[in-house]
Amino acid sequence: MARTLLLGLRLFGSAPGAEAFEVEGDRISWVGAADAARERRPGATVLELAGAAVTPAFVDAHVHATAAGLLADGLDLTGCGSARALLDAVAARVAARPGALVWGHGWQDQAWPDELPSRPAIDRAAAGAPVYLSRIDVHSALVSSALLDRAPGVTGAAGWSIAALSGDAHHRARRAALAAVDTATRDAAQVAFLADAAARGVAVVHECAGPDISSAADLATLRTRPGPEVVGYWGEAVRTAEEAVELIAATGARGLAGDLFVDGSLGSRTAALRAPYADAPGCTGNRYLDAAAIGAHVAACTEAGTQAGFHVIGDAAADALLAGFDEAAAATSAAAVRAAGHRVEHLEMVDTGQARRLAELGVVASVQPLFDAYWGGPDGMYATRLGWARARGMNPFADLATAGVVLALGSDAPVTPVDPWAAVRAALEHRTSASALTAAHTLAAHTVGGYRAAGDRSPLAGRLLPGGPASYAIWDGAGPLDGAAGNPRCLRTVHRGAVLHDGLPVVD
Repeated sequence: MARTLLLGLRLFGSAPGAEAFEVEGDRISWVGAADAARERRPGATVLELAGAAVTPAFVDAHVHATAAGLLADGLDLTGCGSARALLDAVAARVAARPGALVWGHGWQDQAWPDELPSRPAIDRAAAGAPVYLSRIDVHSALVSSALLDRAPGVTGAAGWSIAALSGDAHHRARRAALAAVDTATRDAAQVAFLADAAARGVAVVHECAGPDISSAADLATLRTRPGPEVVGYWGEAVRTAEEAVELIAATGARGLAGDLFVDGSLGSRTAALRAPYADAPGCTGNRYLDAAAIGAHVAACTEAGTQAGFHVIGDAAADALLAGFDEAAAATSAAAVRAAGHRVEHLEMVDTGQARRLAELGVVASVQPLFDAYWGGPDGMYATRLGWARARGMNPFADLATAGVVLALGSDAPVTPVDPWAAVRAALEHRTSASALTAAHTLAAHTVGGYRAAGDRSPLAGRLLPGGPASYAIWDGAGPLDGAAGNPRCLRTVHRGAVLHDGLPVVD
């Protein structure tokens, strides 16, 4: 079997003092010092990479691939500074593509000088075209009447509004928008997303699908694409082990987890809170699952031998989550729950006692550091929604790690982009310094943690060690791990010996 010897490197996520490694087939066959590599040269293809850095290939533990990929040709609204600018952008897109679906994403209204546009205003800009414009958090959307005509039952559903839809009304509108995407466009979106992820040093993505987010067909198609490995989750609640087994068989999912919503988001004021929003007195958000439903789902998945998991952001949602897990542990056993390796997404408002209990139950937390970078701090959106006293305790990565909760980093793309080094930097430079992670813990959370979140507890997964999978990324520097200002460029991404992205210069 062919051997490749890589020299002149700085290795991260490997044995102390490692400067070179060897790959044979899909495994790492040797790791060691540069001097010891000389005797391994005979018969090997030698790759000299003076000054390069190598990390385990990254795992993005929470993505929505099709929705993110659609933005390659969609309407990017992240720069819109007003409702007027949004309407102008829609009108320009419709003029360029009359009658075609307008898929837009990224608007944020908290600093706009004008109010959210009403549906009649959207309709005037849309000129009869179906329009779906998701807020940056994807928990509310502005839509046109032409799109609503394709969404049965949306009128009067929970979250219905003459402006932005949220809750069930939004879920119905989103399903209609996705159904309006033609096959060729969807295929191109998935391919573009996976290629971009590979070019950023990502070898594995966790697709968080579900009936309120995408479709089983979308998940099945995504898993056939070349590029990074797709670990699929399906966010739909069950009450019995038999239901869990049937749903896993029907979807091919790794587990019934991911975005199974306990609540919504802070930006859309749908995250479930103990006390009202600071900027919306009387509003405490949405509650989609109570403790009984959570407990039944966890118990059913535990008995079926599959992962359960939930989307949890607000503190009231965290309360329901822990109560539900305790009910499941009582119905099965704490040991059985722990062995199942369940997961929770986001977990932004959790206290120390809850973190300890989650660690006791073996729950992995899939978290997004860029949420804090985008919306944290005393002047950020979280402080606007909650007040700084509550907002400063959000995304307590260090407390979770200290409690023993395994962390897995991700993007929640398209909410934030797939950009692992930006996520690493955000975790290192948390806006509340006491919540920041160390460099070693951050790298582990974006590599080893991703495998743990998918149920892989091998001591070699996500590490550059002999006998482990040849899954690595080569960079032109180590960026945040060295305290450098810029982020490094990916030169090559390899997963289990297969090259997913190659930007190394060709040497004659």
